Amino acid sequence: MPELPEVQGLVDFLTERTVGRTVAAVHVLGIQTLKTFSPAPNALAGGTVAGVARRGKWLDLQVGTVPDGELHLVFHLARAGWLRWHEKLPGGVSRSPKSPVALRVDLDDGSGFSLTEAGTRKRLAVYVVGTPEEVPAIASLGIEPLSPEFTRDAFAAILAGRKQQIKGVLREQGTIAGIGNAYSDDILHAARMSPFAISSTLDDEAVTRLYEAVGAVLRPAIEASSGRPAAELKDAKRSGMRVHGRAGQECGVCGDVIREVSFADSALQYCATCQTGGKVLADRRMSKLLR
Repeated sequence: MPELPEVQGLVDFLTERTVGRTVAAVHVLGIQTLKTFSPAPNALAGGTVAGVARRGKWLDLQVGTVPDGELHLVFHLARAGWLRWHEKLPGGVSRSPKSPVALRVDLDDGSGFSLTEAGTRKRLAVYVVGTPEEVPAIASLGIEPLSPEFTRDAFAAILAGRKQQIKGVLREQGTIAGIGNAYSDDILHAARMSPFAISSTLDDEAVTRLYEAVGAVLRPAIEASSGRPAAELKDAKRSGMRVHGRAGQECGVCGDVIREVSFADSALQYCATCQTGGKVLADRRMSKLLR
């Protein structure tokens, strides 16, 4: 799933290529993807792209000068979604049920982009709204982890108010916006902390260590994503991971093997030496970590 650094990379990529261009057409190919019906997607046609922004893991394409005023094409790529850029749009629009394309935006210079989704579980979400806050998931987003408001004291207050496993706190979008499964693994590794440590029990030193790890992991990841074509962002993410997606490989800090705990529909990766005092966590579904 694209998280804050990759979504910001897509924002930068789209800003360079779409701002100032006119939307020629919007083709909805996966009707289950579209979560709003008024205004219709074709209301964007004829409008000029005024800007591209990120809201947590959401992308916001601002389209101005349309008859009804400013509109926003807001979308979340979910677990298996992605954005495919076309320097030259393919001729015609495939409406085959086997096509991964859920939506395509055509621009006036013949370029454009498609939103695609692999697999059978369709979670990619697209909204056409007057303001992004009309999307319930955006209206309920928590603090941005690299914003000026995300201070050490603000983070400490978040942790103190929750008796919850710390990995869950980092991933909860209504609390902190933009961090998901992958970067929470790497942040916890950088902080030398068990993923199932309880947030409200962390002492001042641990809170500071975790707070600093958030920036230490996210900022370089954003820098690595900046300026890259959309097609390269997934590989850049994988190559930059500390522990996530690296089960069975060697930890780059201590040399121990990176281990995994599996759940019903996800998994986490960690280093026992760096994070759990050498204790290996039980790898079974709905497992509780050994502390």
